[in-house]
Amino acid sequence: MTTRTYQLETVTCPSCIAKIEGMLKKTQGIHESEVLFNTSRVRATFDEKVIDSETIKSKIDKLGYKVLGER
Repeated sequence: MTTRTYQLETVTCPSCIAKIEGMLKKTQGIHESEVLFNTSRVRATFDEKVIDSETIKSKIDKLGYKVLGER
């Protein structure tokens, strides 16, 4: 398992959080995720054999939220 934190552009509303969380929960290979509203960060724990970090970033980006950085 790998845990990564992604810094997003400022997330402005609770529905944005719900949209990102919903997508992450439905994504195969992601075991745990959390969207932090105050810091506009996403923390995800995932199985690298199933999904990689680039794919997760791409999925977040496709929802309309630009990923600015990753740790």
